[in-house]
This record gives sequence, structure tokens and C-alpha cells, in this order.
Amino acid sequence: MTVTLSDIEAAAKDLKDHIIRTPTVPAPALSAETGAEIWLKLETQQHTGSFKPRGAFTKIQSLTAAQRKAGVVAMSAGNHAQGVAFWAGRLGIPATIVMPKMTPFSKVERTRALGARVALHGDNLSEAAAHAEELSRKNGLTFVHPYDDEKVIAGQGTLALEILADAPDLDCLVIPIGGGGMASGIAVAAKALKPGIEIVGVQARLYPAMTEVLRNQPPTSGGDTLAEGIAVKSPGVITRAIIGEHVSEILLVEESAIERAVQRLAETQKIVAEGAGAAGVAAILGDPSRFRGRRVGTIICGGNIDSRILASVLMRGLVRDGRMARIRVELSDAPGRLAAVASLIAEAGGNIVECYHQRLFQDVPIKHAELDVVIETRDADHVREILDRLAKAGFPPRLLSATKEAGAVL
Repeated sequence: MTVTLSDIEAAAKDLKDHIIRTPTVPAPALSAETGAEIWLKLETQQHTGSFKPRGAFTKIQSLTAAQRKAGVVAMSAGNHAQGVAFWAGRLGIPATIVMPKMTPFSKVERTRALGARVALHGDNLSEAAAHAEELSRKNGLTFVHPYDDEKVIAGQGTLALEILADAPDLDCLVIPIGGGGMASGIAVAAKALKPGIEIVGVQARLYPAMTEVLRNQPPTSGGDTLAEGIAVKSPGVITRAIIGEHVSEILLVEESAIERAVQRLAETQKIVAEGAGAAGVAAILGDPSRFRGRRVGTIICGGNIDSRILASVLMRGLVRDGRMARIRVELSDAPGRLAAVASLIAEAGGNIVECYHQRLFQDVPIKHAELDVVIETRDADHVREILDRLAKAGFPPRLLSATKEAGAVL
């Protein structure tokens, strides 16, 4: 069986009264920055905060009465788990979700709160998948694959119908790829509706599994990535055939680019995206010349980012842009010296956020003290202005935080 536009249109009809019709919106700030006309499909506003309920519903609603009674099983550490749990709970179908033992508690509890039974098994997704398949065979459960399933692909493909209805003049779609379910469904529908549209895939450089499979290269995927939603080591068999036919190129993005995209979406477009959801924007920002002058759509496919990680991304962005800096100053351990440094920073327009005054360690001379100051600044030029002012006043500084222009960590 292959997935066709008719399958995707049928899925859209079934989904019509069950999912949120998320908007496709222009991104003026990103457009001005890149020279492309950028449109964003906001699946962050979908049930459970990602696109996954589309494919999950399409698969689950196709089950026979006997299959529904027996129940479903799925493997996931995140968005797919919640998508399956959401619809299984709504439709009264027993659901078991196998998650790796190290899955964060918050994700486990969100999945349980949707009514699913959660089984923690294995140290990674591969081991969890093997256990889910074993439960499927042993207990007669229907396995709902996260991407390598025609029904799931058709459900994800409904995204393309909505995007092209909202922004029919797009000439390029940039789509994050993990296992390939979303990219496959979108590619089939978009190419059928608009044959001249270009489909560009995006993968995290640490997880180039689909790229390597299509090029017959040995697998190298592994490591910690902000884009865990597309951190797939074994792409689908069905999906690789579709992507090989319809996707013109797969771009690989670095971790720093993904982090930057999450920051830019939050700050300039007021959109909270997880790493995988920002991967398309990362690719566009990373190579703006490839997209300049074109009408480009990308899917913000998920917004389920840990609050602590998001806070860290935003704070690191301030440092990278020179809007926050950490400076070390060695000064004589005498009355008024700390106040003098603080006054110089204030006169230069810097705002002290934190201050660490150290005089006990042996690498500091006995009559000296070391002062680390975290300050809010306007930009990299402002950081340099403060450094120069301190140096001229007899307080030679060292920049401990890297900024985009002010230099590397010293």
C-alpha cells in the first residue's frame, strides 16, 4: 500500500470535527531577517501541543470494534505518547504507552493524566519499542507506530492541505524529519496539489538517520540534542521511500542553530517551540541565501519544551547577543574598591545582576580580591564600552562569557 492524496483528504474529513484547525501565520520579523517571505504553521496550538494527534486519531479511528476492545500500545518518550493517549482516552480504548525508564517525570505524568497506562521499560527508545511490540504480540494489542504506518502518515499529511489553503502561493516547504511520518504525508499532499513546490527536509546533525539511509551511508546517530522530537536512529521503511521520491534535499542543522531558532521564535514571533519544532526555522536562519526571495512555509510542529530548558535557552541567547555578560576584575582588597567598580559599570549604563567577591583562594594575591560581575547590557558594543572604561580606571577586566561579537571566553 502507498499513501495518496485521496487517503490524506479522507483523513482530513475524518479529523475535521476532532482536531484544532491551527493557523498558518506570516512571520514578519523572520522574513525581514532572512529576505524570504516566511509562513509558520502553528501546531503548538494543537491538542497536546504538537501535530501528533492527527496521525494518532487517523490510525485509532480506523480500528475494528474487536481491535478497539483489545486496546492499543505505542512507544514514545514524548509527543506521540500524548497523542495516542489523548485519543484512546477520548474514544474509550485501553492504551498502554511504553516509555524508556529515564523519561522525565513530567512527560510520564502528562501521559498518565490522559488516561493511558504507562510502562517504563528499557534505557532507550529502541528497547522501549521492542517491549511495545512484544506486548502487542502477547496481548493482541494494536501497535500504533509513531511514523511508519500509512494511516499515521495520512493523518500527518493533512497539515499540507491546511497550509496550502492558508498560504497558496508558497513555493517551498521546510519540514523537520525524524522518522519521516510528517514529512512523508506533507510531501505527498503538497506535491499532488502543487507539483512545482519544493520540499526541503531538516534533521539535527547529531541524528542524520534519514539522510544516511537515503545515501546508503553507515549510521552515526547519537548524542544529546535539543531536538529530541526528531532524534530518531531508525527511520521508517515506508517514509524513506516517499521522502526519497519527493524531498529535494535534507539540510542538517547544528545544535547551536536549533537553540538560536528556539530563542528567535520566542523573542521575535512570541512563539514557544521545542527544539524539533524550531528545526525548520533553524535551517532557514542557517542558510538564508538558499531561501531569499522565496515564499517559504515551515511547521512549528511542537511546543512541549521543558520550562527549565527554555529558560536556559533564553538566558544563553542574551549572553550570545551581548545583552548579558560576566566580567572578572582583580582589585586591591581595600575599602571602596568594590563600590568604585560598581559605580563605573553604572555610569556606563550597565545593570549589575549578580556579584561574586572572592578573596580566599590561593591564586588570588593576599592583598587582592577577585570580583565576578554579571551585568545586563544593550549589545556587544556596550560590553566593550564597559570593559574599556574599567581598564582605563585601573581595573583590568576579563570577559568570562562569550558574545556574538565581543569575543570568545577568556
